[in-house]
Amino acid sequence: MENPDQFRELFRMQKALNERIGVQTEGMSEAEKTKWLLNYTRAMQQEMAELTDSVPWKWWAKYQKFDEQNARVEVVDLFHFLISMAQVLGMSADDVFAAYVKKNEVNLKRQESGYTKKDENDSKHI
Repeated sequence: MENPDQFRELFRMQKALNERIGVQTEGMSEAEKTKWLLNYTRAMQQEMAELTDSVPWKWWAKYQKFDEQNARVEVVDLFHFLISMAQVLGMSADDVFAAYVKKNEVNLKRQESGYTKKDENDSKHI
C-alpha cells in the first residue's frame, strides 16, 4: 500500500459523513445496530443493482453498453456502506484489516484443501 493511513482516513471520512447526516455509529443499542445494519444492507443491495446495471447483462438487449465509469462509482458507494456497517459493529480500520488478514488465511487454506466440506469453526477465531 502506498500510504498505510489511507484506509484509516476512509473510516475517519465516513464517520464524519455519517455524523453530518445524523447517524452516530458509536454507542448504539442492539436495536439501533439492527436497524442500521439492515439499512446499510438494503442500501448495498441497491448499489449492487446499480453496479449490475452498469454491465450489459441483458443478453436480449442490444442497446446496452459497459459503463465502467459508473461501475467505479457504484463500487465506491459500496465502500461507504461497508465502512458504515463496520463502524456500527464497533470496528475500526485496524480491526477490519486484522480480520481481513485472518479471513484471507482461512480462504487460502480452504483453497489448498480443496474446500470439499464446510467447517463453521474455521472462522471462529476472527
